[in-house]
Amino acid sequence: MANISGVKTVHWIIALLAIGAVAAAMLWWPSGGPKQTTSAGRPPPPVTVSKPASQEIVEWKEFTGQFEAAEYVEIRAKVSGYLMSIHFKDGQLVNKDDLLFVIDPRPFEIELESAEAQLTQARSKLELANQQLERTTELRKKDIATASSLDERIEDVRFATAAVEVAKAAVHAAKLDLEYTRLTAPVRGRVSRHEVSVGNLIAGGSSGNPTLLTTIVSLDPIHFLFDVSEADALAYKRAIKRGEIPSARDETVTVYGQFSDEQNWPMKGTIDFVDSQIDRSSGTLRVRAVFPNEDLFITPGQFGRLRAPASAKFTALLIPEKAIVTDQSNKLALTVTEDGTVVPKVLTLGPRVDGDLRVVRSGLAPDDLVIINGLLRARPGSKVTPEVGEIQTKKLTSPE
Repeated sequence: MANISGVKTVHWIIALLAIGAVAAAMLWWPSGGPKQTTSAGRPPPPVTVSKPASQEIVEWKEFTGQFEAAEYVEIRAKVSGYLMSIHFKDGQLVNKDDLLFVIDPRPFEIELESAEAQLTQARSKLELANQQLERTTELRKKDIATASSLDERIEDVRFATAAVEVAKAAVHAAKLDLEYTRLTAPVRGRVSRHEVSVGNLIAGGSSGNPTLLTTIVSLDPIHFLFDVSEADALAYKRAIKRGEIPSARDETVTVYGQFSDEQNWPMKGTIDFVDSQIDRSSGTLRVRAVFPNEDLFITPGQFGRLRAPASAKFTALLIPEKAIVTDQSNKLALTVTEDGTVVPKVLTLGPRVDGDLRVVRSGLAPDDLVIINGLLRARPGSKVTPEVGEIQTKKLTSPE
């Protein structure tokens, strides 16, 4: 009996195992194929794709430079004397011909009076010489005076005439020195601090080391100086030769400026000077632009940025900076094919425009679907679920 019970138990176990195997087979092959697991049934990760934006643009080159006063004047004394008065406040805006300094004029007034007296004396001598010449001429006609006497009278008149001219020059010089005791502003601008206080002896003159009294810088308009590398200068010359952009030497070229804390380019000016040669030490070409400064916001010496046109208008393909990935030395964009496969493409990039968009010179076709969002979920050769997005653009032909 015990053996019969053991056999029945074994049979039941075998039957249960068979039923379990059939149930497992039914689960594995429910409809003619294996059942998908949860991980195998998950769809490919979603990414946002868009065709490259196509827009007519102008390429711009950006340069760093420094603002400089269009006119810078050192106020120095032309005559020596004691400084009598100062007629401005340090840092004040002054107009042309405003009085700045007065040097004690009294010694120069005396010199002028002396020069005028000498002129009067010289004129008196000339008048006397003319009278003596007339008398001698009459006597010579009567053969009373000798020829040599007449010659002497003629020479006396010439000498007296020359003395009058010398005296006139002395009067003009004395008047000029007297005018130089009043120093006025030669240009409109902002005056610096006074370097010499009232009561000090001023050394003047056109030679030696005249005393520096103050300086004045003009503010409107204002210059912006920047350096162009030899490579950029060559590229500009090539573009000018092809007729794509005008030459700044021959035509007015509009440029735009900004400060370091600005996002847009609010300042509008023109290039007014290109240097005649490339600096040998730095390999750069000095260029100057001029900007209006009516509100006097720009101060000479400030640094800024300038944007100049580097091409004619052309239709460019644009993609966002965030859609560009780096693979060693290459710049790539990840594209998606019709079946959802991620395909990387090597790009040749141009300049940045509109802050976040980048010009693509080569590597992309207008119909390529570029991943613009979700790059971390995409791998070359893997599958993704593309969702159509759009690259936002605006008018890019001007940096304003």
